Amino acid sequence: MKLSAAILLLAAVTVSPELRYFRYERPIQSLPQQSGQSCLVLDSGVFAHAAPQLADLRLYRDGNETPYVVRVAASTQAEQKSVAPLNLGLRGGQVVFDASVPDGPYSDIQLAITAHDFIATVTVTGSQSEAGGAETTLGSFTVFDLRSQKLGRSTVLHLPVSDFRYLHFRISGPLKPENVNSLSVGSAPSRPPAYSVVAQTSKIERKGHTSVFELIVPAHVPVDRILFTPAAEPAQFSRDVSVVVAPVTAKQGIDAAQPPPPVNASGSLLRVHSLQNGHRIDEERLAIDAPWVDFNTPTKWTITIENGDDAPLSLQSVRLEMLERTLCFDAEANGSYLLAYGDPALSAPRYDYATLFAPKTNSSQVSLGLEQPNPAYQPRPDDRPFTERHPALLWAAMAVVIALLGTIALRSAKRTGQTP
Repeated sequence: MKLSAAILLLAAVTVSPELRYFRYERPIQSLPQQSGQSCLVLDSGVFAHAAPQLADLRLYRDGNETPYVVRVAASTQAEQKSVAPLNLGLRGGQVVFDASVPDGPYSDIQLAITAHDFIATVTVTGSQSEAGGAETTLGSFTVFDLRSQKLGRSTVLHLPVSDFRYLHFRISGPLKPENVNSLSVGSAPSRPPAYSVVAQTSKIERKGHTSVFELIVPAHVPVDRILFTPAAEPAQFSRDVSVVVAPVTAKQGIDAAQPPPPVNASGSLLRVHSLQNGHRIDEERLAIDAPWVDFNTPTKWTITIENGDDAPLSLQSVRLEMLERTLCFDAEANGSYLLAYGDPALSAPRYDYATLFAPKTNSSQVSLGLEQPNPAYQPRPDDRPFTERHPALLWAAMAVVIALLGTIALRSAKRTGQTP
């Protein structure tokens, strides 16, 4: 009995998608002539008018709902694993050590070095055994701490993608074994991730020793990184960056709810191309991770570059980018497909197709046409109870009842007081 009641309640609150209740639609173009897996890139316009997390996104073929899956491009920020150095010591005046690294392909290695004001060369070889044996040279890399020259610090080794079980390090320079604490290894993506532009600007506002950029992002549009494109000069710089993301809200009244607090983040930009003490240094970090935000309103991004006493950086653009989101489905030949969204009453769909999805290397690349209002759109009927649709009337009725009860109680008290 209880189970039946629960099923009926679930059926009562579940909302089914219908084309007439979607505010927006976009046709799918460049469809293949033959049936098969097809994929398209979702731009920021879809996120701006869809429900959070694309919960109301639906795909239709000739008016019939079609299963799909949304895939997010893999980020380069893989989980880092800390590895302790093995056999750490001095040999021939150089710091040497080995490392047993996690299985799987990897590339960038981050050394945890405690020293300051140094330039050193790190030579790395790889093998399948700790003892070495047949070793493969992976390259020589420069690590440095030039913060006293305002040129930043880098202890990252940009190895080619490798899968050796053991790595062997030899450091030539002013470092000592006690300066090497550990190293961090992250799995390498099979290919560089793709990004889509969310917003960009080249307008700079100078405020004292800072350069400030402001951008507006529509609600629900994800931002994964901030990319800076500097001019050719200066060839060398190191600048701290701060980011403040605040919701854009209407003017607040006295009784209005306070907006959520801003989200803050920080990072740094670095470009060094120089020859120092016989060491060639070529290092660039021109992107920072974007903070995660979850506001139901548009957001204002204020990005501030601290220039210190140096001349302000000349930047061609500052771009907010999101990892590319790709929607894939099985297209039927001679079908007409439509992407619909803009019905916040819907919850996210659950398709077997998404659970069992297997990407194909020969999938067809299709595209989205321009967004347009749904010509058949009509608002969903308000099926809430009368009391939920008109809460003010409920409170007014309660006030009347309380007043009546108060009057009755007062009259009753007076009569009781007059009784001998």
